[in-house]
Amino acid sequence: MNKNAMEHIETASVDELRQLQVERLKKTLNHAYHNSTVYKRKFDEAGVHPDDFKHLEDLAKFPFTTKKDLRDNYPFGMFAVPQEQIVRVHASSGTTGQPTVVGYTQHDINIWSDVVARSLRAAGLSSKDTIQVSYGYGLFTGGLGAHYGVERLGATVIPMSGGQTDKQAQLIHDFKPTALMVTPSYCLNIIEALEKKFGSAKDCSIKTGVFGAEPWTNEMRKEIETRLGIDALDIYGLSEVMGPGVAMECLESKDGPTIWEDHFYPEIINPETGEVVQDGELGELVFTTITKEGMPVIRYRTRDLTRLLPGTSRTMRRMDKIVGRSDDMMIIRGVNVFPSQIEEQILQIPQLIANYQIHICKQGHLDTLHIRTEMRQDSSPQLATQLANQLKSQIKTMVGISVSVEVLNEGSLPRSEGKAQRVFDIRQSA
Repeated sequence: MNKNAMEHIETASVDELRQLQVERLKKTLNHAYHNSTVYKRKFDEAGVHPDDFKHLEDLAKFPFTTKKDLRDNYPFGMFAVPQEQIVRVHASSGTTGQPTVVGYTQHDINIWSDVVARSLRAAGLSSKDTIQVSYGYGLFTGGLGAHYGVERLGATVIPMSGGQTDKQAQLIHDFKPTALMVTPSYCLNIIEALEKKFGSAKDCSIKTGVFGAEPWTNEMRKEIETRLGIDALDIYGLSEVMGPGVAMECLESKDGPTIWEDHFYPEIINPETGEVVQDGELGELVFTTITKEGMPVIRYRTRDLTRLLPGTSRTMRRMDKIVGRSDDMMIIRGVNVFPSQIEEQILQIPQLIANYQIHICKQGHLDTLHIRTEMRQDSSPQLATQLANQLKSQIKTMVGISVSVEVLNEGSLPRSEGKAQRVFDIRQSA
């Protein structure tokens, strides 16, 4: 098969896709039940058996998997094959507790490489491209996940990893990659370095950016596309389910990532009740892996809030932009606030840049937000107060809460070299 050709299943009929999902789900549920003590116990406690699954709707009878399950069974208790069949482990950073560990068989690594290669094809890339991978390598799934996918595509990979921002810019200038895989927040730092070093980022060789590992707004997409002169596309994944390549935005439509449903079965649930909601309704994204051997996950609660939409460029359904995470929602004086809403308002003001911090503070007995952001170097210092007032007003109007705003000079706030930390809860330390 032509390495760059679309696979049959990407445009197969919905009926064919659903039939494949049923077959693979039956196999996965049986594999998990008979080979994982965790899932045998969970299914038995919930009073369900793999034989109870006959139709896709029956999946709702099965219990959820959460990050707590992975942490409680640290390090290798979730594996469903003997240790000698595991060829690689990855783990989350563990910044919010015990790291979550995932294990892969050689079959899993092959599937992962395939779905990343498929994702890159959907981005319009081929074996003729040179792709700089600026996701972190190591236990984080981003770097190696992207790397193996680029090689499977037959393209040339530049395994730069994260960090060394000046070197990132220099290699883009010297090696002339046609595509960049990186977190959107770190891409802005690379753009700054290119502009500083070479006067402009727009004239570089990169034509396509594949951005993942953190939510980003359409406003940030516009900024990246304008300053870098590229098509910026969204790749979605999470280590517990596989890594990058669970879903990918298609170049021809740019209307949200297409979920590779022949490997990852999606549901949207009401995060409060756990009930499955209809396609098109906002809720929490849940995934079941349907081809994974080493560590299958059944109904994994991602905490990402989005909606499922009909397929456009492919038969498979799309996911809308993630509006936030159910666990990063801030409730400020009764109003639900997500960091993405604040970012959206910052990027509505041309003189401000998308580097910001949100501090959750106490004002008397009430929670409040203090926003710290930066203005571009070419903005006059007298503008800071005016911009702060403008942002305060927009947030009050569009988000519905009063905040305090501090506008700093460009470069005042720390730059991330991977996933950016945006929210700082200083209520206890204040």
